[in-house]
Amino acid sequence: MTYLENLSAASRIIEARNGQWNGVDAESVARMQLQNRFKTGLDIAKYTAKIMRADMEAYDADPANYTQSLGCWHGFIGQQKMISIKKHFGETKGRYLYLSGWMVAALRSEFGPLPDQSMHEKTAVPALIEELYTFLKQADARELGGLFRDLDKAREENDQVREKQLLNQIDNFQTHVVPIIADIDAGFGNAEATYLLAKKMIEAGACALQIENQVSDEKQCGHQDGKVTVPHEDFIAKIRACRYAFLEMGVEDGIIVARTDSLGAGLTKQIAYSAEPGDLGDQYNSFLDCEEVGAGDLGNGDVVITRDGKLMRPKRLRSNLFQFKKGTGEDRCVLDCITSLQHGADLLWIETEKPHVEQIAGMVDRIREVVPNAKLVYNNSPSFNWTLNFRQQVFDAWSSEGKDVSAYNRDKLMSVDYDDTELALEADKRIQTFQRDGSKRAGIFHHLITLPTYHTAALSTDNLAKRYFGEEAMLGYVKNVQREEIRQQIACVKHQNMAGSDIGDDHKEYFAGEAALKAAGEDNTMNQFAAAS
Repeated sequence: MTYLENLSAASRIIEARNGQWNGVDAESVARMQLQNRFKTGLDIAKYTAKIMRADMEAYDADPANYTQSLGCWHGFIGQQKMISIKKHFGETKGRYLYLSGWMVAALRSEFGPLPDQSMHEKTAVPALIEELYTFLKQADARELGGLFRDLDKAREENDQVREKQLLNQIDNFQTHVVPIIADIDAGFGNAEATYLLAKKMIEAGACALQIENQVSDEKQCGHQDGKVTVPHEDFIAKIRACRYAFLEMGVEDGIIVARTDSLGAGLTKQIAYSAEPGDLGDQYNSFLDCEEVGAGDLGNGDVVITRDGKLMRPKRLRSNLFQFKKGTGEDRCVLDCITSLQHGADLLWIETEKPHVEQIAGMVDRIREVVPNAKLVYNNSPSFNWTLNFRQQVFDAWSSEGKDVSAYNRDKLMSVDYDDTELALEADKRIQTFQRDGSKRAGIFHHLITLPTYHTAALSTDNLAKRYFGEEAMLGYVKNVQREEIRQQIACVKHQNMAGSDIGDDHKEYFAGEAALKAAGEDNTMNQFAAAS
C-alpha cells in the first residue's frame, strides 16, 4: 500500500474504537508500520529468496548481471555497507551480504578467537543473521524517519510540490534488506544437526545457505591444509536436509550453495558404499590411491576394495584417513559439482588455491556439458596474495608470448620496486576486471570477499593507533577520521542519529505528545554536524 493508503487504513482502525483510541495518531501508526515492513525473519527469507532467484535468471540471460557481496561480522558493518551502497549507487540491486563462518569463529565465539574448524557455537551463526537484519531494518527506519520529517516541513511551508515528491520517495523507498548468503560450514554434525541449524538460520532470515563437502568433525578452512571430504551420498543427505528445512519453513525459493573443497583436499575419512561398478560410490572410490595386493599380502587390519576384478589396498594414514591419488582434484571437483546440482543444490562454490579465471573456467566448462546453466559463487579470498598472483600470471603470459621479462624476478614480484612498472599496471588491470571476466568466462554468478571487514578494521585501527598515540595525538583522529567523515558525508559522523536517537524522539512524541522530553534539542552537539547530513 502507499503511504496515504496506510494512513487511511490506520484511521479506520482507530475510528472504529469510538473515541477509545483518540490519543493514537493514525499518521504516526502508518509511519511506524512502514518503518517495520518485515515483521519476522521468515518474511525476510521469503522476500530475499525471490530477489536472488530473479538475479539468477538475469545472470542466465546475460553474464554481465553478476552479483557481489562483502563478508560482515557485525550488524553495524552490514548496515554501513548497505547505507554506503545506497549513497553511492542509488540502489542495492545485485549487492548482498555474506556471513562467513571464518569470521564467526574468529570474532563471535565465546571461546575467543578460534580457527575456522567449526569449533564455535553453532547458535552464533543464526544469531549473527538476526543481528544483521536488525541493523538493516533500523537503517530503513532511520532513512524513512528523515523523509517523514522532511514531509512535515514541506507541509508546514505549504510546499505542495515538495510534499508530492516526498510522498513518491516514501512510496518507492528501497529497503536496505538484501539477501544474505550464510555459511553453515559442513553442517555442524550429521544430517539431522544440519537440518536443525538450517531451520534456525532460515528463521533468522537467511535465504541462501552455503554448505561444504568436508567431514564435519575434521573441518578446515578452505585455504588451509588437512582438508578431508565425505562421499557424495553423505553430502547429498545434508543438501536434502537444507532443502527440507526451507520447505518446512515455507521458503520455497530458498537457495542452496554446494561448496566443494576437493581441489585442495587429499584425504577422505571413509570409503564410499558401492553397490555396483560405475555407481556414485564406485566413482568416488576410483580416486583413492591404491596398490594391487594378493590375499597373502594383507596385514593386520588392512582394508581392501576390488577394482576391475583386482584386489586393491587404499593407502591409509595413521590418522585412519584414506589418501586420494595426486592430480585428481579437478576431476573430483567436477564430479562433486555435477552430483550436487543433480541432487538439489542451486549454486556451486569451488574453493581454489589462487584466483585464476581459466582454471575455474576449465572445470565449469566440463560441468556445463552435463548441467548447462551451472553457476558459481566464488570466494575472492583475502587468503590469496592477489598482487603476487596476478603479477606472476602476467609474467607467465608474457614469457609464453616471447616478450622480454628479464627486468623482472618472478619470485620477488610483490616488491614495491615493481609497483609502477608495465607488468604491475597490467596485473592491476586484470585484478580490476577479474570479476567481470570470471562471470563472463567461468560462470561466476556471485563474487564475494569473505573477510574484507576483518582486514579493514585491523588496518584502520592500526593507522589510528599509530597517529593518536604518536606525535599527532588528537589531530590523528580529527584529521584522518572526523574531518574525512564530514567531507565524505559519512552518515556515522552523526553517531547519535545512527544509533536511533531521532527515531526514539519520534516515538516519545507519538506516545507523550507535547510532554515528550526529546534529545534533539538545541543543546545536542550533533547539531554541529548539520552540514554533514
